Amino acid sequence: MEALVSTDYQFAGQQGFYRGKVRDVYNINNTYLAMVACDRISAFDVVLPRAIPFKGQVLNQIASHFLHLTKDIVPNWLVSSPDPNVSIGHFCEPYKVEMVIRGYLAGHAWREYKLGKRIICGVSMPDGMRENDPFPEPIITPTIKASEGHDEDISREGILEMGLVSEADYLILEDYTRKLFAFGSAYAKQQGLILVDTKYEFGKKDGQILLMDEIHTPDSSRYFYADTYDEIQGKDQQQRQLSKEFVRQWLIENGFQGLEGQLVPVFTDEFVQLITQRYIELFEKITAKKFERQAYDSVIARVENNIQQALLTLDK
Repeated sequence: MEALVSTDYQFAGQQGFYRGKVRDVYNINNTYLAMVACDRISAFDVVLPRAIPFKGQVLNQIASHFLHLTKDIVPNWLVSSPDPNVSIGHFCEPYKVEMVIRGYLAGHAWREYKLGKRIICGVSMPDGMRENDPFPEPIITPTIKASEGHDEDISREGILEMGLVSEADYLILEDYTRKLFAFGSAYAKQQGLILVDTKYEFGKKDGQILLMDEIHTPDSSRYFYADTYDEIQGKDQQQRQLSKEFVRQWLIENGFQGLEGQLVPVFTDEFVQLITQRYIELFEKITAKKFERQAYDSVIARVENNIQQALLTLDK
């Protein structure tokens, strides 16, 4: 099965290269970042052995969609999207913090709650909640971005004590996070979905804080179907959702949670196809657009050429 696993380009003015869990990032003259959304998939902060066809295209196009829709709410880094798998934006100094916001008790927060914890990232969670219940109001549960291994939960107080973000900047990050989540929640509702939780990354350029990277994608967000939420919750059953959580659940069922000594199970062809279908379904559901699959026969050359042409345009 064809997929864009990784890239290895050398562009004019290239100052650096970074391979993240999903994206290959090229620093152009410390002025622009060219991000290639590859088809790698990660879970529990581990890049999994098999790539997922069209996943990178889905992530990049959803992120671009929402960056354009929210640019008047929160300034962002995006300059152009010259290829279905590529976004080019301003070079920023990234904050070493991810701003996670949760409207519902799900995923990592639920796993912590099940262990008896009632405080996460310095924020209290009410007693008596069930999995996927809504919080009285959304809570912000930041993490420290890890270069490898698991991201770590951290409180607002911990961030300030470590000097990761100034207090003035952190107040802006919180404000931006709540505004983006409010927009995303309202938008999702129009599409028959519930935005359960998500994360945002920010950076700074010339003294201005900018939203970076992706926004409201299935890698960074969790969605439930709104029409069946109340009925399913009333029966205390698992919610129908569009997110990467079903991949995590498959891994858990196959003995993997990213813990030391655990072997990563390898996806079957059938499961890879299912993941692709889920990502495309979310794209079409959330954007109300038909997904157009790009050919893989010359994807490496296509991406390189489109980045080069875009950079030439930006230099003029």
